[in-house]
Amino acid sequence: MKIERLIKMANDISNYFNAEPNRDDAIAGVKNHIAHSWEPRMRKAIIEYNQQDGSALTELARAAVSKL
Repeated sequence: MKIERLIKMANDISNYFNAEPNRDDAIAGVKNHIAHSWEPRMRKAIIEYNQQDGSALTELARAAVSKL
């Protein structure tokens, strides 16, 4: 899967959890969704992208991916 698609998916997930008033819960929600719903290759790719650049990810997505 192309990294652009993974970025879009991570940002869409973070936009959903943005409604969560507690930031720590929002980060945990995004992290848990990616951890449980994405296959290992997808998780590895988004983690590597976040470590190398991460600029296209939302702040919430970056925070969640950094905890994977």
